[in-house]
Amino acid sequence: MSFTKIDGYMLRRFIINGANLLISNKDRIDALNVFPVPDGDTGTNMSMTASAAAEFVKNTNSPNIYEVAKAASDGALRGARGNSGVILSQIFRGIAKGLEGKTTADCKDLAAAFEAAKDTAYKAVMKPKEGTILTIIRALADKATEASQSTDSIEQMLKAMLSYGESVLEATSDMLPQLKQAGVVDAGGSGLLLIIRGGYENIGMDNEPVRPGESRVGADAPSAVSGEDIKFGYCTEFFVNLAEPNSDARGELTSYYSEIGDSLVVVADEDIIKIHVHTNHPGLVLERALKLGSLDRIKIENMRIQHTNMISFSQQKKQEEKKEFGFACVAAGEGMQDVFRQLGCDEIITGGQTMNPSTEDILSGVESINADNVFVLPNNKNIILAAQQAAEMCTDKKVYVIPSATMPQGIGAMVAFMPNLTTDENISAMTEAMECVATGQVTHAVRSTTVDNISINEGDYLFMLENRINNTDTNLEAGFEKLVEDMLSANEDAGIVSIYYGSDIEEKDAQRLFNRLKDRYPDIEFELRYGGQPVYYYIVSVE
Repeated sequence: MSFTKIDGYMLRRFIINGANLLISNKDRIDALNVFPVPDGDTGTNMSMTASAAAEFVKNTNSPNIYEVAKAASDGALRGARGNSGVILSQIFRGIAKGLEGKTTADCKDLAAAFEAAKDTAYKAVMKPKEGTILTIIRALADKATEASQSTDSIEQMLKAMLSYGESVLEATSDMLPQLKQAGVVDAGGSGLLLIIRGGYENIGMDNEPVRPGESRVGADAPSAVSGEDIKFGYCTEFFVNLAEPNSDARGELTSYYSEIGDSLVVVADEDIIKIHVHTNHPGLVLERALKLGSLDRIKIENMRIQHTNMISFSQQKKQEEKKEFGFACVAAGEGMQDVFRQLGCDEIITGGQTMNPSTEDILSGVESINADNVFVLPNNKNIILAAQQAAEMCTDKKVYVIPSATMPQGIGAMVAFMPNLTTDENISAMTEAMECVATGQVTHAVRSTTVDNISINEGDYLFMLENRINNTDTNLEAGFEKLVEDMLSANEDAGIVSIYYGSDIEEKDAQRLFNRLKDRYPDIEFELRYGGQPVYYYIVSVE
């Protein structure tokens, strides 16, 4: 059925169903990562951002199209994760701007909204690059404007936009050499088109859309119980996407989980089940759910450690007098988080590769610090935009984002901070120190491909220097020594090499590698610490 105007109810269905289609395809979007490392999270970040927009829209059952667009913008802004999620939130924001003052929208109104979305998204990126999600939103806006001149049918306009958008998406592989060599199209653009397609396919339907999965639940507040008194130590949360309808699934899981845990919540919603349970055996919890379908948004936290940290840090902060400077740092891994605490970080925001915190997560961390000025260290290039967005949203203090792209850069920036300097002097000193730190990371390849003319086989160890592949090897220690050798060769003035071993590395293996490097480079000071970081076997810094 063709229609010439849409109202708030139709836009609401469009956004929710668009988010649903993206959520169901997020793994495919994640797999479009150029580098074949286990941290491709564009689909995850965009789906969680779109889900946050849909959650706000779900609670705004209004015929006014601007009210619904504004709700989507607010939800996406707070739920934005990663660079792709932040850009998506700006697209929602631009659409809301373009629809301001409207109760319904025709083709020309929607074309103007997409033009505003394009402009807002481009302005959010300091150095826009073609072949990305920006290219796709521009293509959609251009085709919307063109189509609105020749048709009054919103259905026809959306169909034309999707057709043109898909053709431009295919062309992104030729716009960026990295995409072409990896044999993929842009992940962010793919995700955006899924939202538009999901909305288009359902916009004219009268049925109430199934709501998307719920947003990530925050950690429970600390109680007066001691860490030793916690019976079940791991707070385990996740979603189960049922492989097929199963009316008995909720009861089966409830019965099994009740035997191995407590604080159980099992919420079923057609083909999605949300689980929350405290247990000593999170592996058993996940294995049982895997019999029913795929798992999504898994979060496992050690409540005994978390409890101690929350009691000793969070409650202590409430009693402290306001100070001039405070720090919020994003970090993954118990050891890495301890390093930042020892350097004076007030609030640790758990996150990093594969688990980018949302804008709201960062904003909450900043707002919990009792200081006039707060420095935010994102410590990951994919979190910088979300940190900057959180800084803009904070109104009760001045917030400064030091754009650290790695955790070693963040550590270098923290070391350079001097309480007797002014804010501007510290920003300069911390930024300069950060830029003097070279970072190497070690992970493994999740698929075979070619990147930067380097042939990579699935399962190979990958040795990354800054944002490029340094070498690959089937031998972890040999490849790591080559990485350190190249890092030292690139910096003849280097004096310190810090090595942080991850959660998948045994201490004895790290110590053996550490000793060999010390013997090989007697004039260099080497440091070895447990980082506990996921995804990366080793993180190494040279300065």
